[in-house]
Amino acid sequence: MKQRIYIDTSVIGGCEDEEFSRWSNLLFDEFRGERYIAVVSDLTLRELEGAPESVKQILTSLPTGSVEKVSLAEEAEKLAQEYIEAGVVTSAHLADAQHIAIASVERVDVLVSWNFQQIVNLNRIRAFNSVNMRLGYPGLEIRSPMEVLNE
Repeated sequence: MKQRIYIDTSVIGGCEDEEFSRWSNLLFDEFRGERYIAVVSDLTLRELEGAPESVKQILTSLPTGSVEKVSLAEEAEKLAQEYIEAGVVTSAHLADAQHIAIASVERVDVLVSWNFQQIVNLNRIRAFNSVNMRLGYPGLEIRSPMEVLNE
């Protein structure tokens, strides 16, 4: 079974960022080759609305068989609030909490991000997972794209 990888907006934009483009593009090559499933939320799509067309086209370049669309449902909204109430992130970073919550509720294999301050951060990962376990959700693997590739 193919791994389901939740991608946040930073990974898509990373395809055109000098620092992250190598790894983001390699990951998208894996999606195009249908080796992984890109899990894309409506939250990510909303965040991309103001992005340049070239960034938006990165997602549309993926074959439909390699994309799974998910939504910010009420369950994920409540879980995101739990992260905030537990002090994992502040309410100023609600969207980051929502990405984690969607990925947790959807039980993806891994969430990838280039957001090292709020998401791909060992202390926060442990705190997100502490809330998840307390509420009956499985632990969530949170990595940068370079950590999920076999390069």
